[in-house]
Amino acid sequence: MTNLQTQKPKYTLQDWQRGYESQPNEYDYWIDNIEGEIPKDLNGTFFRNGPGLLDINGQSIAHPFDGDGMVCSISFKNGRAFFRNRFVKTEGYVAEKAAGKILYRGVFGTQRPGGWLANIFDLKSKNIANTGILYWGDKLLALWEGAQPHRLNPQNLETIGIEDLDGILRSGQTFSAHPRIEKGKDGKGDILVNFSVKTGLSSIITIFEFNSQGKLLKRYSHSIPGFAFLHDMVITPNYCIFFQNPVSLNPLPFLLGFKGAGQCLKFLPNKSTQVILIPRDGSKEMKVLPTQPCFVFHHANAWEENGEIYVDSICYESFSQGDLAGDFREVNFDAIPEGQLWRFKINLSENNVEHKLVESRCCEFPTLNPNNVGKANRYLFMGVAEQLSGNAPLQAILKIDWLTGKRQVFSVAPRGFTGEPLFVPFPNGVNEDDGWLLMLMYDAAENRSDVVILDARDLEKEPVARLHLKNHIPYGLHGSFTSHYFGE
Repeated sequence: MTNLQTQKPKYTLQDWQRGYESQPNEYDYWIDNIEGEIPKDLNGTFFRNGPGLLDINGQSIAHPFDGDGMVCSISFKNGRAFFRNRFVKTEGYVAEKAAGKILYRGVFGTQRPGGWLANIFDLKSKNIANTGILYWGDKLLALWEGAQPHRLNPQNLETIGIEDLDGILRSGQTFSAHPRIEKGKDGKGDILVNFSVKTGLSSIITIFEFNSQGKLLKRYSHSIPGFAFLHDMVITPNYCIFFQNPVSLNPLPFLLGFKGAGQCLKFLPNKSTQVILIPRDGSKEMKVLPTQPCFVFHHANAWEENGEIYVDSICYESFSQGDLAGDFREVNFDAIPEGQLWRFKINLSENNVEHKLVESRCCEFPTLNPNNVGKANRYLFMGVAEQLSGNAPLQAILKIDWLTGKRQVFSVAPRGFTGEPLFVPFPNGVNEDDGWLLMLMYDAAENRSDVVILDARDLEKEPVARLHLKNHIPYGLHGSFTSHYFGE
């Protein structure tokens, strides 16, 4: 086989597009169509959130990030699995379902029908609750970074309502969809670290730390100059770390009804990305250090070593507006930059940041053993393209062993499409990769989704189990796992 042939795309655009068809139905059923066997000691609930509606009564939304949130749960117990999905019944979802048409503008370009006159000066946004899902302190929270979370009943996924976390969040205050969980040490429980951003000419970052019962331990705020697009963060024992992307916002086209807010962003290639280091104990001042211009949605991990801080991040050389215009299903992957894994080394004594490319293959949605969040990790797992170079849909899972440099790949190409893998440690695991990878994938050949369970120790083996759903789930965003069982 020639090198040219090995670089040919392994997918068709038509197959990929079908994974963005709406799923308007809600289901509850035992999963009986299974290849392999569900491990008997895999017990708990795998939650996943993402846009479930890509149109409102036939009116297409402009970008999947504007789609109403739909939460899925796959509950495992004694070698069986129960599937359930529910829409988050937000105020906007309920209103648009009753009206049968688009009523709200979306952040990423969705407009109310009627052109600019129907959208001018309409600044009301819809809390779509479509990005993250977290069970913490006996509360199940559907997260969207633009507003407060919605609380759901974990047993049946029905929406309880807007959640203020026992009065901690003010009305309308944002709460990120990317919390980090620091595993307990010295007999102490796990700690949830999350953040809120209020941005404009300057930006205020507020960080919250909660104990495992959901009680607030710390809350601290810092102001940074300029507009801030902060989707994710990483933590170490001593710092919360953010990358302030070099973008500007021209709000005029949004105010006048011509564009969504996300379409008004402009990447500034001659401006540095700013690395923001906020001490978690308040004993030192916040530091802001420049680094190579890049755009970051997701970080993998951060750790401190020999007086330096390392951060692994999925970086884009620019932020392209190409996928925020026209029909998002007609995206030209070759015309927009791919995500690649960069490693940053931060020297606080010399106030400098170095970076290097550590994985050139198109990648996104990094994950690792949750016991290694905030400290050095040997293994990293990510969704990757099937082809070795260039931009393309995610069709495989990559495992990187930083100690040996070995790479392993599990692929579902040519007609399968992956998303975020989730690492669940074995109950009595010893080694860092002792665990399962859980993944919800789309199978274009059958027009359905599968729950795939992989042995994280060896991705080149056949899946431990592949659970065929009776329906498809549109491509989603983020998931989480709890040892609590919320099945039938």
